[in-house]
Amino acid sequence: MPPAATTPTRRRRFGWPRRVFAQVLLMQLAIAAGVTVLATGLFLAPLSDQLDDQAMRRALAIAETTASPEVAAALRTTGPSADGPVQREAERIRQSTGAEYVVIMDTRGVRWSHTDRTQIGRIVSTDPSAALAGREVMEIDNGTLGRSARGKAPLRDADGTIVGAVSVGIEYDSVHDRLLGAIPGLLAYAGGALAAGALAAYLISRRLQRQTHDLAFSDISALLAEREAMLHGIREGVVALDRTGRVRLLNDEAQRLLGIGPEATGRPLEEALGSGRTADVLAGRVTGEDLVTVRGNRVLIANRMPTDDGGAVATLRDRTELERLGRELDSTRGLIDALRAQDHEHANRLHTLLGLLELEMHDEAVEFVTEVVGVHRATAEQVTEKVHDPLLAALLVGKATVAAERGVSLRISTDSLLPDRLVDPRELVTVVGNLVDNALDAAAGTAHARVEIALRAEGRTVVLRVTDSGPGVPDDHRELIFTEGWTTKELPSHGKRGLGLALVRRLAERRGGSALVGTGPDGNGAEFTVVLPEALNEPAPQPDPAPDSDPPERTAAPVGDPR
Repeated sequence: MPPAATTPTRRRRFGWPRRVFAQVLLMQLAIAAGVTVLATGLFLAPLSDQLDDQAMRRALAIAETTASPEVAAALRTTGPSADGPVQREAERIRQSTGAEYVVIMDTRGVRWSHTDRTQIGRIVSTDPSAALAGREVMEIDNGTLGRSARGKAPLRDADGTIVGAVSVGIEYDSVHDRLLGAIPGLLAYAGGALAAGALAAYLISRRLQRQTHDLAFSDISALLAEREAMLHGIREGVVALDRTGRVRLLNDEAQRLLGIGPEATGRPLEEALGSGRTADVLAGRVTGEDLVTVRGNRVLIANRMPTDDGGAVATLRDRTELERLGRELDSTRGLIDALRAQDHEHANRLHTLLGLLELEMHDEAVEFVTEVVGVHRATAEQVTEKVHDPLLAALLVGKATVAAERGVSLRISTDSLLPDRLVDPRELVTVVGNLVDNALDAAAGTAHARVEIALRAEGRTVVLRVTDSGPGVPDDHRELIFTEGWTTKELPSHGKRGLGLALVRRLAERRGGSALVGTGPDGNGAEFTVVLPEALNEPAPQPDPAPDSDPPERTAAPVGDPR
């Protein structure tokens, strides 16, 4: 029977850790240990020399103290003896100072004192010439008592004459013992410093572990690569702000939607975008979800999420095309309602015409048809007489039909005259369409409901006035109504309102003009005034008439019935 297969056990490999905090902890511990060892070595290296120097200076100080005139006098009046006054004085000083020896010699180098009494009367073992010459000597040397730190000083009498020298030795083993005795304390201090450094390294590493979410360096590198790919690949704008309100990150889509470049990174938000609703939304001064803002000619939807470090991340979606489609859908539904009403009215008129014909009232039938056709023709002729641009004229004719269905009288002011020289007809169509739609909504349902449109050219500037008989705009709302997202109406099918007037003002300001609202001329309703500079092209030059030709005869265009 074959032996049962065993699952191989994985050996745990000990090596360099993968986690960020563990690597930082090990590096900090290694640095702390290295610094501690280095500092200890740098301290111990000169300590031995310092102790030697201190011992030699101590020996020299004892020698200078011993070399007194009294000792010199005793040296001149007595002989070298184990019981002489010189030996007794030297022993007293040696015992009181703790020196290894105190040797007093004459000018011949003969000892008059020594720790070993048998050495008295003998020549010293080291050269005393420097001290006998009047110089002080400090050295580490070997003598009859072994290695010692020595200090030698000349011995002078009361007249200053050198009569001998004094040599004092400090046992070198005591200096070495002091050095060894200092090492445990030094190591204790070094160990304490190392422990404090290790504790600080551990606390810093734990904090780093929380901040990096216990990730490895490879994981962080992969996350950064994925983050860059995601931020620059998604079709939503991403703006990251720090706690001070400075721009920390801008992806490519955010730069495109906001119309700014990468140089905005690191700058305050208001400095990068300028003041306005967009900056207020991104900075969090306007709160809510799916906030609408207009930047240039783009309609944006913004959402802002705070971050743990006090900053925030805002996302931007381009809703320009969706908003345009939504408005077109609303306009289409309005036209469908108008066509449905016209179809109903047309059916009534056909029934009326059929009845007149069945009753053989042919003259009345002709008169009825002429009147119906004349009303629509008069409306179209009245518009085209005042507005020569075909696109804008078609818009006003269509709005007149919608206004009639809603029971509102739509009129073109008698002083209106707009030539067919518009630089961008669609831009003016947007402005007129938004203002007329708002005016119809405001005037519908009021007594003697009316909307009046005035269009005139002043050089290359177009001045537009739309007046309605609605309730008007309160004084405290006259600036607020031009803010993106502000509305008093019910939401349409596409779910957003409060953009029409914001777009009107933005288009006007982009051309250097203005959009204002006030009270109607009769003190009722609202009157919107929009000024669009440079909206008209220069008139084409007219050829000079021939000298022998007569000027063309001028005729006035007919004005249609305003009914």
